[in-house]
Amino acid sequence: MKLLSKKVMCNSHGQDSSYFLGWQEYEKNPYDETRNPKGIIQMGLAENQLSFDLLESWLVQNPDAAGFKRNGESIFRELALFQDYHGLPALKNALVQFMAEIRGNKVSFDSNKLVLTAGATSANETLMFCLADHGDAFLLPTPYYPGFDRDLKWRTGAEIVPIQCTSSNGFRITESALEEAYQEAKTRNLKVKGVLVTNPSNPLGTTLSKQEIQLLLTFISTKNIHLISDEIYSGAVFNSPSFVSVMEVLTENNYMNTEVWDRVHIVYSLSKDLGLPGFRIGAIYSNDELVVAAATKMSSFGLISSQTQYLLSAMLSDKKFTKMYISENQKRLKKRHEMLVRGLQNTGISCLDSNAGLFCWVDMRHLLRSNAFDAEIELWKKIVYDVGLNISPGSSCHCTEPGWFRACFANMSEDALNLAIQRLKAFVDSTNNNNQNHHQSSLSSKKKSFSKWVFRLSFNDGRQRER
Repeated sequence: MKLLSKKVMCNSHGQDSSYFLGWQEYEKNPYDETRNPKGIIQMGLAENQLSFDLLESWLVQNPDAAGFKRNGESIFRELALFQDYHGLPALKNALVQFMAEIRGNKVSFDSNKLVLTAGATSANETLMFCLADHGDAFLLPTPYYPGFDRDLKWRTGAEIVPIQCTSSNGFRITESALEEAYQEAKTRNLKVKGVLVTNPSNPLGTTLSKQEIQLLLTFISTKNIHLISDEIYSGAVFNSPSFVSVMEVLTENNYMNTEVWDRVHIVYSLSKDLGLPGFRIGAIYSNDELVVAAATKMSSFGLISSQTQYLLSAMLSDKKFTKMYISENQKRLKKRHEMLVRGLQNTGISCLDSNAGLFCWVDMRHLLRSNAFDAEIELWKKIVYDVGLNISPGSSCHCTEPGWFRACFANMSEDALNLAIQRLKAFVDSTNNNNQNHHQSSLSSKKKSFSKWVFRLSFNDGRQRER
């Protein structure tokens, strides 16, 4: 064991988080409608499987793209030998146009400022290497995506200091919370290099307002630090308010000729909006030339295959298709979101009001035996093992309040989601009945004790009167 590196031996990957442990339990006993109908239903995986038919239909209509052909001629050799870590210009051009389209073309992006990476995981880690040294810190609003403990910290040596947000205002970022996190970092002798937010939020499913983004820009300007805006769910906004990108606020407020312009960086991916996590298509967008140059060099450690780049450049260049896909996908997400929220409401469970993402932030505080994180994990284990649902406990997302859970809704069929809701309802009903029976039993016991006490009191009082 002494021959191995400290990196191998340390436990900073986060694999022991309940977020990942739930996945492991699911993999041991996965639900299948025919082969394993009593298995665990995976509600801990934020995948978008609602619009695969649209993608598959496009592939059928565009066989050259999938067959590595151009105008009917094979380009297999060309793709097989392509090794430029700058990426295919055709994909970069198509991707920045797709990013603009998702944002209602209110902003535009320059493909020369785009760095292709193997997914958003690689993009976020690369930005950490570019912006922070070992031991430097980034501030992240809670609750946040559990994978950030791995993506931002494990190999880079960077630290995360939470910006504590609460349910009292819908987990919104406040000026006081930002300042408290900054001071906490100073107390721990950590140098703060920036703030990282997900917009739309994972796990909340909410979007940042222009006022909140402006608050963040003012904060990083005052503190002379960076802002990373992870916008991988920007195409998954299905209800008002509409999505506002940090780039939109920067442009509207004429930040172009300020230092802040170079200190804001965007992360994007096609894993969520197009439902293609296995293709590993991510990107960094930055106005800082040095960051773009360094990130491009680092991207050689995690390149996107040339075949994948070619296929997606063709798909994203089809403007008729992308327009239809964005609209239809958002409609399907809205319908599925409403289905889960309505089903949970019928069960007596509410969700945080949300308008985006592939999940709901579910309030189960009333089901805890006590207001403690031990009680949350106890409830989570019952839901995983007894109910047969893998949902992510809020503590894995560093939520400050026990009893919140993230439940995904876009990675399964409608039938599977209905079954999940039915299972949860049966569990809640059973829990309520047990609590009611326990309460009645307790009352009955108290009545008996009270009756004995009254009898003894009357008896003694009678004896006293007889004397």
